[in-house]
Amino acid sequence: MSTGIGELSDRARDIFRMVVEAYLESGQPVGSKMLARLPVLNLSPASIRGVMHDLEQAGLLAAPHTSAGRVPTESGLRLFVDGIMQVAEPRAEERAAIEAQAKAGGPIEEAISNATAALSGLSACAGIVLVPKAEPAIRQLAFAPLGPGQAVAVLVGNDGSVENRVVDVPTGVTPTTLAEVGNYVSARLSGLTLREAQARLAEEISAGEAALDEAAKELIARGLALWSRDGQRRPVLIVRGQANLIDETAAEDLERVRKLLDELEDRQEIARLLESARDAPGCRIFIGSENRMFALSGSSVIAAPYRGSQGEVVGVVGVIGPTRLNYARVVPMVDFTAKALTRLMA
Repeated sequence: MSTGIGELSDRARDIFRMVVEAYLESGQPVGSKMLARLPVLNLSPASIRGVMHDLEQAGLLAAPHTSAGRVPTESGLRLFVDGIMQVAEPRAEERAAIEAQAKAGGPIEEAISNATAALSGLSACAGIVLVPKAEPAIRQLAFAPLGPGQAVAVLVGNDGSVENRVVDVPTGVTPTTLAEVGNYVSARLSGLTLREAQARLAEEISAGEAALDEAAKELIARGLALWSRDGQRRPVLIVRGQANLIDETAAEDLERVRKLLDELEDRQEIARLLESARDAPGCRIFIGSENRMFALSGSSVIAAPYRGSQGEVVGVVGVIGPTRLNYARVVPMVDFTAKALTRLMA
């Protein structure tokens, strides 16, 4: 059972906050003698040791070695992030660096990648971002009968891409209807993106201009919706700045860094993790084993969604680094980057 912030005395809360802040700053266990030298406490090392012992019993601090120093546990870091931490807004030069990359021009995907690289460099973490998958323009959408109630749908894009799906077909669909569908798409929807084709089909059906029977209309709409939905579910993942993870402290913990770099190779799992932050109102923070993927390396992920021109969530941007992150500085930095990307997509 975890201890809540309201269960700590003022003295315990102050000492706990100082231990966490000193640890996040140095990466080293924090001892009572060091804290006793701070004038704001005005306590003896023995008194501080007693409070630290209580915090250890509560599961908020741990002793990594036999030394007197303590470090926050993952539960302690969570309590600090949720209940004590006071965020510091990004400095003007940090905001300018991120904005400059987001506004650099060129393809949107490149601007998003560059802004993520800037975030990576400023936070000294690996930057990660989900970019919406570009919709190919349609060259051809054809259906071939597969068996009772099913057909194979073949989408050919103007970029030469070919994708197949098995779809359920409405009652009454004949091979003639399937051929009719292919002819209609080639004549009326070729050259449009999936979203544009869906809008065009709806317009022509509404205006009575679509020379198709109901089964054919439903089949085209079903095929276009299937691919559009698939595209949204398969965004592009970009990882920037892995080298930032190998800093001067990495030599002390090479095994953890190696595990983290291995974990970063699993792009599908990272994408799945970021997808879980799509519905967050702001930044989502995963600390250590709270996320199964990074449990081995004990790493933290800070992520925030960004939005498109209609206010819809189109991607997620964030950073991955050791649990010893400067959360107060990095959380608002990720939040600012998400807002910069939202402005870019507007």
